[in-house]
Amino acid sequence: MTKVKCYELRKTGKSKEDLTKQLEELKNELSSLRVTKVTGGAASKLSKIKVVRKNIARVLTVINETQKGALRQHYETMKYAPIDLRQKKTRAIRRRLTKFEAEKVTSRVAKNQALFPLRRYAVKA
Repeated sequence: MTKVKCYELRKTGKSKEDLTKQLEELKNELSSLRVTKVTGGAASKLSKIKVVRKNIARVLTVINETQKGALRQHYETMKYAPIDLRQKKTRAIRRRLTKFEAEKVTSRVAKNQALFPLRRYAVKA
């Protein structure tokens, strides 16, 4: 089996069933290669084990990416999304006040701002 390219898997627009079928084929091939390793197979077969394992990882990556993308699209219009679909950012940013919360003022401060607005001076150039 030759090296599987992720962009080819995405580009062809394979369905999840096709990808899972390809995954099963790769897993069967890997198990047969492991059997040949135990029985003392050729060196060329042993070197294929690494390639097949990486191919399995690539197929799984594409499956998970498409699944997560579909979930993101589903939760896009909703108010809340599952934690693993939210943006990671940093802990400090996540705990920071939102723009709406930061702009809020108490009634006392609002009254003070209304009574004593910021003075503007005309500066002679």
